[in-house]
Amino acid sequence: MQGNSLRRGSVAGLPAGSGSALPALLLVGLFFIVPVVALLLRSVIDPEPGLQNYAALFGSGTYVRVFLNTFLVAAVVTAVTIVVAFPVAWMLAIMPPALGSIVFGIIILSMWTNLLTRTYAWMVLLQRTGVINRALMGLGIIHEPLPLINNLAGVTIGMVYIMLPFMILPLVGTLRAIDPMTLRAAALCGASPFEAFRRILLPLSLPGIAAGGLMVFVMSLGYFVTPALLGGTSNMMLAEMIAQTVQSLLNWGLGSAAAFVLLVVTMALYAIQLRLVGARRAGGGI
Repeated sequence: MQGNSLRRGSVAGLPAGSGSALPALLLVGLFFIVPVVALLLRSVIDPEPGLQNYAALFGSGTYVRVFLNTFLVAAVVTAVTIVVAFPVAWMLAIMPPALGSIVFGIIILSMWTNLLTRTYAWMVLLQRTGVINRALMGLGIIHEPLPLINNLAGVTIGMVYIMLPFMILPLVGTLRAIDPMTLRAAALCGASPFEAFRRILLPLSLPGIAAGGLMVFVMSLGYFVTPALLGGTSNMMLAEMIAQTVQSLLNWGLGSAAAFVLLVVTMALYAIQLRLVGARRAGGGI
């Protein structure tokens, strides 16, 4: 009877429970796999069959520089975001729940604000006559305005601010799951605060750092609005190059090749993370 019931729950020989997942699988196939296949095909058949689009992509110094800019900015943004987000996440993990909920809500609120509005706000703050340069000159720290916009420094500052919530969220979950008694035990055994952080807190929080770091890095690779507005035309990143290649130059083959390379790099990074920390821990669990 039980075997008959399990067989009735399966669909055409698939494992039990697969039927309920079919709508989601169809959506993934229709809106992800089919476009990816079309993208790959267009990169090797447009304007003519062959790998000339990939050869042009990796054979041109201009395009290679765009790739280097993209990966450099994504790596720096990820590293700075981790450094800034860790103390915030730790504060949220140990503060009283009521106060923690208020601070957590303020952080989440920044994610709901329009991205374009936040980027234009940074344009106002970072320009030569902006608040930051005026404050530094008023304090006597600098005598000339710093170039904080239309360069990679401006892109990094703006993207770190935008990416912070995506790093804080998985880190808070991981840090709250750590038993505080482990740190107290380390202190009782004579460990200094830095040693307790380096040998206990940091290793236990690595799944959250890995999950948030991968999310921030991958999102930074494909970011378009913030680099386009804060980076200027001389510091183009990959997403902006793809948009210009397709919209302005109407070169769908080259744009598809660049987009496919970006997708392959993203999937490779995710596979490496799964290999290193495992599927469950990659999601921020421990």
